Amino acid sequence: MRFSTLDRAQSIAGDSDADALRRVPAHAARVEALGFQRFLVAEHHGVPGIPGSQPAMLALAVAEATSTIRVGTAGIMLPNHPPLVAAEQVGVLAALHPGRIDIGVGNSVGFTQPVRDALRQGDPTELKDRFEDDLREFLAYLRGEAEVTSRPESGSVDVYVLAGFRSISLAARLGLGVIVGGPSLLVRAEHEGLAGYRRQHPSGRSLISLDIAVADTEEAARDLLLPQHVAGVLARRTGAFEALPLIDEMPELTARERTRVADSLATSVYGTPAQVRARLEEITRFAGTDEVLVTGGMSDLAGQARSEELLAEMAS
Repeated sequence: MRFSTLDRAQSIAGDSDADALRRVPAHAARVEALGFQRFLVAEHHGVPGIPGSQPAMLALAVAEATSTIRVGTAGIMLPNHPPLVAAEQVGVLAALHPGRIDIGVGNSVGFTQPVRDALRQGDPTELKDRFEDDLREFLAYLRGEAEVTSRPESGSVDVYVLAGFRSISLAARLGLGVIVGGPSLLVRAEHEGLAGYRRQHPSGRSLISLDIAVADTEEAARDLLLPQHVAGVLARRTGAFEALPLIDEMPELTARERTRVADSLATSVYGTPAQVRARLEEITRFAGTDEVLVTGGMSDLAGQARSEELLAEMAS
């Protein structure tokens, strides 16, 4: 089993945006020393608790702060960028750090109408329906096959699709890797999307994305993930995902919100090292992959560091 990490550059209560961003390269250097495979960053716009709005720029800072770990995005959201501009951003990364760049792309749009307006986006459904065309154009620039040459040329860059069920098939048809997360990883007999992906693209690369926390006790591990899940549930009440609360400063929740937090945590993996290892072995067998992309923002930074150390001990 191999581990990578996705850092969304989330703020913690009391942080400035700069604090959150400066933690990201330091986090990358730490997991590089632990032997993690990749360090990926995300794209969010107009989210109060996530100042990580420019993944290519943040990935560059990460690459400059590290030397061996693969670095990239999960992802660049193509509805937010002309495909040429996205390809140029990738080209800069690949030119400055050849052989180390992985690019995840997705089709998410702005979370709210004001953000979509600020991004000059039209109808979200139309944007998502255009994703295949945008992705093909983006790939043509990367591969030097477009009428316009993207500069700098990107060379060899692995591309992954942040995949829902529909996008998994698209990734297979285009010969791309996939990053799959969410409730679809709850174990059944078989992950239908990934099984179909492997049939269409037997040599394809796949990562599974999960909120994971490891600690000496199950309760302590749960507490590491609790701030993010509470913030997510509160966003449904307030309309904004705010900075992660500290564990001893949790806001009051209604009974319904507590149920939602419990349901959200049920899609995560947390516990003692033995519990987490057993659960991850089960999920990776089910998903047919051996690489896990660790997600889950934590406000307990010491607990997060210890969790990653314990995960590194499970790597094979």
